[in-house]
This record gives sequence, C-alpha cells and structure tokens, in this order.
Amino acid sequence: MLTRPQARTCVECGLPYGHSDFQYHAGHIENGPAYWSDRGLLCSHACSTAHFERREKEGNPMREPAPNPLERERF
Repeated sequence: MLTRPQARTCVECGLPYGHSDFQYHAGHIENGPAYWSDRGLLCSHACSTAHFERREKEGNPMREPAPNPLERERF
C-alpha cells in the first residue's frame, strides 16, 4: 500500500511545515504557507516550479487554482 505524505510537509521534497527553510506568506508562519497545490503544501518557489513541471510532464496539470489551505485547516 502506498503511504500518503504527511499533510504538513512539502509534497515535493518532504520538508516539514514549521522548518526554518519553509516559506510563509509575507514571511510569517502565522500567515500560512506561501505555496500550495491541490495535492498539498509546497515549501518554496523551487518546489512549486518543480511540482508544476512534474505534473505537466505526467499529463496531469492543475485545471484551476487550488483552494486556500488556510480556509480548510488552521495551522
């Protein structure tokens, strides 16, 4: 069985939410993550770009913006 990644880790590299290298909206953890997709959180611009490119290559691009994770779950 495939294990699902933790809800609070970057879906590309696995960096945990709360790590000092994770990027937050306006630079503050209280504001939530700066990047996300419909599959989960992304820790940085680099991982956001890699995620986009990987999904394009797989033939499974996002068709519409992902919902704001702050509206679904309080960090």
